[in-house]
Amino acid sequence: MSDLSRAQVESAINEYIDPWLETDLLSAKCIKDISISAGEVKIKVVLGFPAAGYQQELDQQLRQRITTIGGVSNLVIDITTHIIRHAVQKGVEPLKGVKNVIAVASGKGGVGKSTTAVNLALALRTEGAAVGIMDADIYGPSLPRMMGASGKPESKDGKSMEPIVSHGLQTISIGYLVDDETPMIWRGPMVTSALQQLINDTHWQDLDYLIIDLPPGTGDVQLTLAQKVPVSGAVIITTPQDIALLDARKGLKMFEKVSVPVLGVVENMSTHICTECGHEEPIFGEGGGKQMAEQHGVTLLGSLPLDINIREQMDSGNPTLAADPDSHLSTVYRDMARHTAAQLSLRPRDFSHKFPNIVVEKQ
Repeated sequence: MSDLSRAQVESAINEYIDPWLETDLLSAKCIKDISISAGEVKIKVVLGFPAAGYQQELDQQLRQRITTIGGVSNLVIDITTHIIRHAVQKGVEPLKGVKNVIAVASGKGGVGKSTTAVNLALALRTEGAAVGIMDADIYGPSLPRMMGASGKPESKDGKSMEPIVSHGLQTISIGYLVDDETPMIWRGPMVTSALQQLINDTHWQDLDYLIIDLPPGTGDVQLTLAQKVPVSGAVIITTPQDIALLDARKGLKMFEKVSVPVLGVVENMSTHICTECGHEEPIFGEGGGKQMAEQHGVTLLGSLPLDINIREQMDSGNPTLAADPDSHLSTVYRDMARHTAAQLSLRPRDFSHKFPNIVVEKQ
């Protein structure tokens, strides 16, 4: 029997490239401890992203590699998740009750951004995170309908609003505060003021992630978000269509200019599968999202199909992750969510809460 060494174990771990982090676990600093004693190897893995549907596979992948080392008589792998607060724009205070804010944006409308944002939030929750979602579209709020939620938010202290909980998500939208048929005929300053109130005056309760569903474009709302709201990262939604990609690039460039890291690109409606014959066809083109991600040095977080079930479920207020959590579509959304959160976990952490407050007093 050969003597086991830490180097052998680390070499075996390095052979596995995590599909969500896109690097090995040692480089991602997920291996917190390796102990070896009399042929028994104990490994402590701490992932920085929710991964309830992935932990078993990760355990198997590591076992396949480590148990081939001569001298391993027993292997104990402890896999847990610890989600931390990540760095945001300079000069912006963290949001109370929220660790990380993820903005979901697109350059143009009609690309399925809101649908993707809702299912991203639900997928993160399914993977084990505490999640909220905010509808930042003041002119055309759609979150209440998509979540099958109604009623006005309560206020327990007379100062803040309680989020409306639906499908396990904490949610807020201007749509909860106005009638469905009432048009919001507001100028820019009123819109930005309402946006800040929705974000800051909502009593978010211990969220790992707050998903903000932005309206399309690069206007007042997006600028307010970049200047006033602590955003940990952004996700760009596009379709493979050339026009959509053109506008999506503008959204990506906007976040780069305001120092908000882009976590990656999601290609929605990447392919259509006929419900009658099963024929698959890329009716909006193909490969556009991947090419865009490669050109800008970001990650392709996922490719989602054009499927009638997604539309029907969303229109009924019962999104895919809630309506059919074990379906293939839900699996695709959960993969996208893990990829998104994993890319965020690689970003610098926020140390601002560790700095002491310095008070200068006159003698």
